[in-house]
Amino acid sequence: MKASIIGLDIAKSVFQAHGADAIGKCVFKRKLGRSEVSAFFAKLDPCEVVLEACGSAHYWARVISRIGHDVRLVPPDRVKSFVKKGKKNDAVDAAAICMAATHPDTMCVPIKSEEQQGVLSLHSARALLVKQQTMLSNALRALASEFGLIAPLGTRHLPELMAKIETSADLPAAMKQSAMLLFEHYEKVAQSIDALEVQIRARAKSDDDARRLMTIPGVGPITASLIVASVADIGSFASARHFAAWLGLVPRQHSTGGKTRLGRITKTGNRQIRTLLVLGATAMLHRAHKWDSAAGQWLCELMARRPRRLATVALANKMARIIWALLSRKEIYRPAGVSVSAG
Repeated sequence: MKASIIGLDIAKSVFQAHGADAIGKCVFKRKLGRSEVSAFFAKLDPCEVVLEACGSAHYWARVISRIGHDVRLVPPDRVKSFVKKGKKNDAVDAAAICMAATHPDTMCVPIKSEEQQGVLSLHSARALLVKQQTMLSNALRALASEFGLIAPLGTRHLPELMAKIETSADLPAAMKQSAMLLFEHYEKVAQSIDALEVQIRARAKSDDDARRLMTIPGVGPITASLIVASVADIGSFASARHFAAWLGLVPRQHSTGGKTRLGRITKTGNRQIRTLLVLGATAMLHRAHKWDSAAGQWLCELMARRPRRLATVALANKMARIIWALLSRKEIYRPAGVSVSAG
């Protein structure tokens, strides 16, 4: 019997396919080796193939799409809901992928192109190096503090700390050697970060959507480039609120009996984009009184009655909604209203 939908559970070497007909009845179950996947789907009539949006899913989605099948990616959290507790294996996962895909509330993940994934690789490498840079900086400061040497906050003060270590005659030679190794590694990581950021900025300046996003206060080339590469199709989000919810910038809800109870933000979705938006919003908080627009006035009024951290997240949410509007309408940011000082 012909399968109308196939759930494919992917891994490094062993793949599991689960075929189902139009009413969801299992037609076949097949374990495949990595080298057998392309040949297996090439023999089948065109149908819907569903994968879980995990590592290498976009690659396999492109491969199977080129064969002629209609490929969709479903979020892992949707698949997890259809896996019975205590009965997890590859065959069960493949069947759960089929069931998740047929659920009406399932929102599919757009398939990324090789170009988009190439840009994302730059951001992934940069994020890892920034984390390593922070670790090296903290390790160097901790080592120096054990010998009574400290420096003000900020990476620009690390050379000053190293100068103190090198000129201190009473420090053990082993400590100086360790500090020098950490600092040399720190400098190499910083140079690599700078090189990656040069590439990211160049790509952002050459992309129309990224240039649109950079007109928003608080959104720079790195944030704009990451959003454009991560969001393959802005049309998959029905509204600006849906986009903000995808980024985890909306409050948790635990309502019952007609009573609305809102908590902290959900922090779901793309953590890297959310972090950059919050950092951009934090920077804008310090210059809110100079923001010549209605948004600037709104921010000043919000900070007057709410904690600064809450205002930061609220502004990040607003920035996410503006991003959705600009990408959907292909427009640039045009501030509305008058400045706070003129009001």
